[in-house]
Amino acid sequence: MPPYYSITTDPSSFDYERIHDFLSRQSYWARGIPMDVMKKSIKNSLSFSIFYEEEQVGFARVVTDYATFAWLGDVFIDEGHRGKGLGKWLMETIHKHPDVQSLRRWILATSDAHGLYQKWGYTPLAKPGIYMERYEPEIYRKASSINPDADAE
Repeated sequence: MPPYYSITTDPSSFDYERIHDFLSRQSYWARGIPMDVMKKSIKNSLSFSIFYEEEQVGFARVVTDYATFAWLGDVFIDEGHRGKGLGKWLMETIHKHPDVQSLRRWILATSDAHGLYQKWGYTPLAKPGIYMERYEPEIYRKASSINPDADAE
């Protein structure tokens, strides 16, 4: 990896403002997520942050039971740092983490990074007919209209 880049799982070093800015304003999957909801999701996940010197430039989190299953989500690399292999390095670091070595199933959702994830063994669902979901894409907007004091930047 290029000098000056590092990856950490230490949440005390994360730049929560930067993560929130990207997820709530730039991502298509978590737009409008309130800061408190984002922080709770990070607290309850195995999360990874990439830094360029002191600046947070990437992030991902793994929601897992640490025994059989993981969902990989909230993956991003800051636009100014893309094309340097950071996404590949992040995926390698995640999949080599000692706490997730025995997992039977990993899942994720992406609309634009299939090529990256295929390199790590991800494929379309083998049995999509057995999966179901409960999806509420407007939940953050609804919550902020019910509670106008909510942090829904």
